[in-house]
Amino acid sequence: QVQLVESGGGLVQAGGSLRLSCVASGRTFSGYVMGWFRQAPGKEREFVAAVSWSTGSTLLADSMKGRFTISRDNAKNTVHLQMNSLKPEDTAVYSCAAGPFYDTDNVVRREISYNSWGQGTQVTVSS
Repeated sequence: QVQLVESGGGLVQAGGSLRLSCVASGRTFSGYVMGWFRQAPGKEREFVAAVSWSTGSTLLADSMKGRFTISRDNAKNTVHLQMNSLKPEDTAVYSCAAGPFYDTDNVVRREISYNSWGQGTQVTVSS
């Protein structure tokens, strides 16, 4: 059974940075897609970023480009989300997710492409 454990959330001032980590276990992830989603209070969960476990190909939501970076460390079974220039509107619960394959951009943006989810980590950006 796949387990995903996020860490790295916290409280940061606007303009600051945080690095989220997601440690994955329970199987080999070759061919998998690993994604980050976020959900702010009163809003729907939205796609943040995705990375192919095998090739390292990445996809970022348009509003995160230039500020966020997703990467993976195969040796440590860990996916990172580096978040810079944080804004109050980035405040949300950030969740890591795993899906069985990396498909087209439109597919990996969708929650339905992922079948395992972490518990989430809270990110709060103060103004």
